[in-house]
Amino acid sequence: MITVLFTGFFILEGFDYGVGMMMFGRPKKERAQFVRAIGPVWDGNEVWMITAGGATFAAFPHVYATMFSTFYLALFLMLLALIMRGVAFELRGKFKSSDWVNFWDCGIIFGSFVPALLWGVAVVNLLRGLPINSEMHYVGTFFDLLNPCALLGGIFFVILFAFHGTNFLLLKIADAGLLEELRRKSFCLGLATLFSYVLFAAAAAHDTDILTKLSTLIFLGLSIGALIAACAGAKSGCGCKAFISSTLAIAFLTMGFFSALFPRLMVSSLLPEWSLNIYNAASTPHTLMLMTGAAAVFVPIVLCYQAWTYKIFKERVTPADVHYH
Repeated sequence: MITVLFTGFFILEGFDYGVGMMMFGRPKKERAQFVRAIGPVWDGNEVWMITAGGATFAAFPHVYATMFSTFYLALFLMLLALIMRGVAFELRGKFKSSDWVNFWDCGIIFGSFVPALLWGVAVVNLLRGLPINSEMHYVGTFFDLLNPCALLGGIFFVILFAFHGTNFLLLKIADAGLLEELRRKSFCLGLATLFSYVLFAAAAAHDTDILTKLSTLIFLGLSIGALIAACAGAKSGCGCKAFISSTLAIAFLTMGFFSALFPRLMVSSLLPEWSLNIYNAASTPHTLMLMTGAAAVFVPIVLCYQAWTYKIFKERVTPADVHYH
């Protein structure tokens, strides 16, 4: 279930981050259209991260404690960026001032780029291993997290989410000229995503055991195939194919990550026996049973609600729909 929650988070919040990053360097009129495209859904997408964090805390409290102490500074920076981003969405249109709008648009860009980068760094470090001792305490420093492999993973996440966000805009933007430019950018970002994927996979194969499981190899192979299909969709101008394919690529990639990690949850680089796994870090069976029952009831309800939300706001955004200064 935690895998499902993180998969939903990376898919939904991934295109939010991507759209936010694509605002960089754009004219005010286009930035306003991008904000309008994700305006009705971005806050609902962000709830998936909160739910995944809450589920981790309830099901695996030792992992929650160790992870949040390990990534304390990184998570502080991420939350700062997310707060800036949330406030920016709400305040950017409150005053008719170009400086005001530009400032908050920069907040959205900053609040989209930083979390995308830090999530990539965190994911790679979880697989690569962290200096965790026998008492489940992190004994490293913040700079131990900034190793070349993790930074490469962060860059890969940034490019992947930018590609995914651009594909979402292909479904939401009505302006023909802007749409044609986004198609070209999507194809270029797709090629960049594939290139960074190859570099990241090579580094991960050297620094982690991600390629030692057949299931992981299958998921990663499927994600590469989906990325190629997304590039083909962008090249042919089919935004629906491009977005669905990049969605599947992120889903397969996330499943591949958890498959490689299983049954571990946090890998100890000091001694494999000190790694946190689903057995030594779990809550009581009673707690897990209650969570399973609650998830079986409420996750389908949330999925239906979000599907309904996207149906309601499915129309494309036109320049006449937005107000800019």
